[in-house]
Amino acid sequence: MAFAALTEIRSRLTALSEQGLLRQRRTLESAQGVHVQVDGRALLSFCSNDYLGLASHPALVAAVAQALPEMGVGAGASHLITGHHVAHHAFETRFAEFVGLPEALLFSTGYMANLAVVTALVGRDGEVFGDKLNHASLNDAALLSRAKFSRYAHNDLAALARLMAASTARHKMVLVDAVFSMDGDLADLPALLALCETHDAWLLVDDAHGFGVLGAGGRGSLAHFNLHSPRIIYMVTLGKAAGVSGAIVAAEGDVISWLLQKARTYIYTTATPPILSAALLASLDVIAAADDRRAHLQDLTAQLRSGLLAQGRELLDSATPIQPVIIGSNDATLALSSALLEQGILVPAIRPPTVPVGSARLRITLSAAHTAADVAQLLNAMGNA
Repeated sequence: MAFAALTEIRSRLTALSEQGLLRQRRTLESAQGVHVQVDGRALLSFCSNDYLGLASHPALVAAVAQALPEMGVGAGASHLITGHHVAHHAFETRFAEFVGLPEALLFSTGYMANLAVVTALVGRDGEVFGDKLNHASLNDAALLSRAKFSRYAHNDLAALARLMAASTARHKMVLVDAVFSMDGDLADLPALLALCETHDAWLLVDDAHGFGVLGAGGRGSLAHFNLHSPRIIYMVTLGKAAGVSGAIVAAEGDVISWLLQKARTYIYTTATPPILSAALLASLDVIAAADDRRAHLQDLTAQLRSGLLAQGRELLDSATPIQPVIIGSNDATLALSSALLEQGILVPAIRPPTVPVGSARLRITLSAAHTAADVAQLLNAMGNA
């Protein structure tokens, strides 16, 4: 007997392939870095979110090596059973101090952290407001909270103000990426906070792509804008500029205590390996002293943008290490990515549904581990392509 559901999946996969939308994985055969071995080839990579080049930093590697005999590999239990190690606690305390917020709570992933915050603080009687270019984890968190979910056009704060003014919800929360992952531009956090104060709402700031890069000492987007408010819930992923893995939420002490009681993605999962927190403690030290890396990253960004504009490429208004080159069609974007690969350079083709239809792009991401010569090589390859 024919299996109709499986037949339908096969048909849909064929359709995705014909539309240039079929996703495939590459296999990394080396440590993460700007020079990598992928699928048997040595490549210059402009793909990772390792903005400060810390994923293989000697200080982080040494911290793990030193901690491993004492801490072992696995946590062995959830945080609320016996999995909460002194290393976890030390990192939570240090992170909160580093970003200037009262307390912090460690999560396994940014996805889990966003789900935790929204579902624990907003329910059926609430309303959640989100920028249309927010990360998928924020959108899914809003949907799973069962609150009313209202979305506004990218960075259209006038539209958000109208939505918030019309809301009669008991609890309100605005969700926003501080740095938008596919466009590289910044949210207007001061204006968003002002709206939250006017309409008595929480502000959840996802700083996955700002922490380590923006603000004094790399303290992130809140430091960049010098923002302080008990309404702010600050989420940072730790696998990007921090170079390790996981995520952390910082907020008022009572908010963290409430998450500890009600956040299902925290309560019902095994804690992260404590050796990762040992690495993260070392990472905070490196980030705080990395002004030279951040300055170099800014120089590389300026070099890349200048070169691409000289070639007539269509760029977006981004001053961050995320530099999208808009191509338009899926096939043309894939072809350009393949042409760069033939020249030994790895740049991903980003297509719908990750970005809006008609805005397929190359997403170039820079790292402080890149050199000016690396960027010049990319620009030359783009010219040849």
